[in-house]
Amino acid sequence: MIRFLARLIRRGFMLFAICFLLPVAVAALWWQTQDHPQSWRAADWGASGVLQPTDEAAIHVLAARTGGQKGAVSVHSWLVWKPAGDAAWTRAEVVGWGRPVRLDAYAPDGKWYSNVPFHVGTVSGPKAARLIPLIRATIDAYPYDYNGSYTIWPGPNSNTFVSHILRQHPEIGIALPPHAVGKDFIGPGLRALRDAGGDLHLSAGGYAGLSIGPRQGFEVNLLGQTFGFDLSRPALKLPGIGRVGLDAAGTARADG
Repeated sequence: MIRFLARLIRRGFMLFAICFLLPVAVAALWWQTQDHPQSWRAADWGASGVLQPTDEAAIHVLAARTGGQKGAVSVHSWLVWKPAGDAAWTRAEVVGWGRPVRLDAYAPDGKWYSNVPFHVGTVSGPKAARLIPLIRATIDAYPYDYNGSYTIWPGPNSNTFVSHILRQHPEIGIALPPHAVGKDFIGPGLRALRDAGGDLHLSAGGYAGLSIGPRQGFEVNLLGQTFGFDLSRPALKLPGIGRVGLDAAGTARADG
């Protein structure tokens, strides 16, 4: 019995090392090869040009690597939207100082700590037009929009905010990437939540958990990082690295 338990523990640790420690180590090594600003004052926060003009109503979820050493394993995410026929975008996100929820604090597609954002997902046309006022109402009712509510890890943080909106409106059809630290925080203590789209989320204060469903796929969450896979949009979800899958042309691609 003791040998069996020891073997089980060894195999469990090997699985943990392969699924979590190895991807995080690769991401950390890659991050050290990148150029980084010395401080937030030295960073470029200007427009990146990733948003293309359109006459349609549109909603985009964007994300970019965050600053400092935490950028090795996490992104910062936000939403932008515009009604049909309107040239101006509205940007909504959470920051870590003052009252967390901010509108139009930066350029809609602004770089984050000099890091160019990427598209997590997009909704456009009549569907976006219908969703925009619903999203705005959800932002106004966000439960962690008060001074002192922001917690960088395990949440609630910027990724908690976007993930909350995506859970409330699963018809958006977007899930945050696995290295959006804080996305799995659904409240303190042990929590179970089935969102409006049928995804099931189990969480121990954001430190560990499990998500499974049509939008999330299958995810194991541990210490803010996620390992899992998506069958509906085939991809492997790797801690620190992001979502690795095939694009429309059948080419392998990693987001983030």
